[in-house]
Amino acid sequence: MLTGCAGTDNKIVAEQTLPEIYTSAYAEFNDENYEQAAAEFLKAETQYPSSQWAADALVMAAYSQYLDGDFAGAILATDRFMRFHPGHADVPYVMYLRGMCYYRQVSDVRREPGMSAYALQQFQTLTKRFPRSPYAKNAENKINILKNYIAGKVMYSARNDMCKENWASAINRLQSIVTDAQETVMTAEAMYRLTECYTAIGLPPQAEGYAEMLKLNFPDNEWTKKLK
Repeated sequence: MLTGCAGTDNKIVAEQTLPEIYTSAYAEFNDENYEQAAAEFLKAETQYPSSQWAADALVMAAYSQYLDGDFAGAILATDRFMRFHPGHADVPYVMYLRGMCYYRQVSDVRREPGMSAYALQQFQTLTKRFPRSPYAKNAENKINILKNYIAGKVMYSARNDMCKENWASAINRLQSIVTDAQETVMTAEAMYRLTECYTAIGLPPQAEGYAEMLKLNFPDNEWTKKLK
């Protein structure tokens, strides 16, 4: 009777083989069920960590999470990949993917940069470590975009400071653009705004210095034409 009452609750479920998990994972991926695909790829990696496919499973899990918009999960998967497979051939791609996870979360210039700084650091590291990688060129383009974004954020804050006549703060922000973000589109405006700031606080020599710098470096720029 005891045996008969046991029922089917204690059935032993056979562990899936790696090929079975992979087949299921790619089926979900091809059907664009990225959340489930990521779960299956992670299962493959955790259940068979010594397999030659463990690294590939992590890459596919991270990519699936990225496509699903689960950037936090994708970043965790890339971190795990870098920890356990630092010499793998897919390291450049994983670095690029992690950078894109941050990049996709960048908001407008009125908010704190946060993710833009993380993305910039990731792309810069990628181009430095793997300059010949097929992802390096795209990373360089993202670096230029991010530098302009960050400079735009600084410029937005500087304009607010000027509206409040907080000249010292505005000058510090504007000078940081001129010094650290010379290649961005904000540099010419920063020089023009510096002439305004120094004029406002009664320091014409400094104002004239930035005006001359603006004329010399950006002779045909719209901000140069605004100089009186």
